[in-house]
Amino acid sequence: MKKIEVGVLGATGMVGQNFIRFLEGHPWFELTWVGASDRSAGKPYAEACAWRLDGSTPETVAKLTVQECKPEAGAPRLVFSAMDASVATEIERAFAEAGHYVVSNSRNHRMDADVPLLVPEINPDHLRLLAHQRKRGWKGAIVTNPNCSTVALTMGLAPLKPFGIETVIATTMQAVSGAGYPGVASFDIVGNVIPYIGGEEAKMETETLKILGEFAGDHIEFLPAKVSAHCNRVPVLDGHTVAVSVALGRKPHLAELIHAYETFTAEPQRLKLPSAPPKPVLYLHEENRPQPRRDAGRGNGMTVTVGRLRTCPVLDYKFVCLAHNTIRGAAGAAVLNAELMYAQGLLK
Repeated sequence: MKKIEVGVLGATGMVGQNFIRFLEGHPWFELTWVGASDRSAGKPYAEACAWRLDGSTPETVAKLTVQECKPEAGAPRLVFSAMDASVATEIERAFAEAGHYVVSNSRNHRMDADVPLLVPEINPDHLRLLAHQRKRGWKGAIVTNPNCSTVALTMGLAPLKPFGIETVIATTMQAVSGAGYPGVASFDIVGNVIPYIGGEEAKMETETLKILGEFAGDHIEFLPAKVSAHCNRVPVLDGHTVAVSVALGRKPHLAELIHAYETFTAEPQRLKLPSAPPKPVLYLHEENRPQPRRDAGRGNGMTVTVGRLRTCPVLDYKFVCLAHNTIRGAAGAAVLNAELMYAQGLLK
């Protein structure tokens, strides 16, 4: 098949670099355009970008000329947005108005009533919201992926949804890469835990209910549950760990819940999307797993691992889940969203 040309908005930042790395060798998408701030525009990407990931700047993008983040700058129809939240709203809307499909990692439009907050294994039908974006006068559309810690939590909860999720308490241990570059000062984080990440708890508590909610014609009916989040930054490089307690409407045996995890599959696996792992949720039976260093990279960073499922003396059950925050929680999540859009014929 002929590859679809794609671009990256905010290409020089850490999330933008993760997009570029994840798109290398993609069978459907070819990166041909990169956009960044005015001070980077006009320079070759290798000159404009201080590459922070392993290895050197990929040759496929090193010589691309950085463009301004404006629709008239020749961007392809499909663009991935790694824009900082301080500027993402107007830039993403301008691209959508001009006919571009914006698949965004930024938080700005996640809770808009007509914007899908997409995790393809959980709510692929939420893409039906795109038809309602036409009422804004947009020729294109915006699709978002969730906050990185929300991805871990919702994927850990998704196999349990048939049992009726009523109450969730989630405590995160979030990697320093989630703070971007330069992130948290080493003096603050080494040998320490920081029990505050600005805005993170509120995002987890609201985004989870939208993702696990039901499409209702022209909006999403949020999951009728209560979610309480405690978010902490810990001295781990990659991989957000979440300790979860959950109350369910039905009280299944533990064996039923483990079976739900082990048999969980979804639309991306049925469609064999290129970035979809064969096992979207992998249950680990070892009593000391999952662990970021050993498990975050499973499935090319796209598999969410779950373990330590047991009864909870306060709610019903508790478990630990883990996701790679810069892949499954950012660039990889957005690319998988675009793959689902393509497979559903939405990018034609």
